[in-house]
Parts: sequence; C-alpha cells; structure tokens
Amino acid sequence: MKHRKLRVNELLKRELSIIVAREIAFEDVLVTINQVDVTPDLKNAHVFVSVLKPEMGAKVIEKLEQHRAELQSILGRHLTMKYTPHLVFHLDESIARGSRIIEIMREIQTSPGEPE
Repeated sequence: MKHRKLRVNELLKRELSIIVAREIAFEDVLVTINQVDVTPDLKNAHVFVSVLKPEMGAKVIEKLEQHRAELQSILGRHLTMKYTPHLVFHLDESIARGSRIIEIMREIQTSPGEPE
C-alpha cells in the first residue's frame, strides 16, 4: 500500500504541475508544486506549493483555491482513479527558509571574526 501511495503522490504532482502551468496564468511569480501527499483513502490530496516571491504566497494560494474545482475536473479526465482527490493547497515555505539559512551562513562567513 505504501508504494501505491508514493506512486499516486508522484503522478498527481506531475499532472498537477502540467495542468497548473497550462491553465492558470500567474503574473510576475514562479509557482512550483513541490509535493503532493494523498490521504490513505485517496480522497484528499494536500498540495504543497512554493512561490519564488514569498510575499505573493497568499495571493497564489487564493488563486489556486478559486480554480480548485476546474483543476480537479481536468485532473479527473487525465487520470484513471476511482476518486479524483479533493485538492487542499498549502504554501510550502521550505525553499524560502533554506535560502534564508544560506544567506545567514554567508553573512557569518564574510563578517570579520570578533575577538574572544
């Protein structure tokens, strides 16, 4: 069952990435689907989305929610599954956090050492 869930997660991620890129126009922001996690009954799918401009995150999630029914419909036509999962969108801030950590590490490396 675990392998099936992993395959479904990857299939949904791939298909949703294509559908979102083709169907929804985001202005001045890069939107990436990082991960999809379906519930064990395959009726819900949590979609984790990263946004290149973190300040645009709320607007992107709002726009995806507005198009949720349309996305689910298209997904249902592309995939052969008993149920088309209900999509729940979440902002994935892991990339932004990682970038911030790298930025802090660079600042530490370039700042002059303080005497102890």
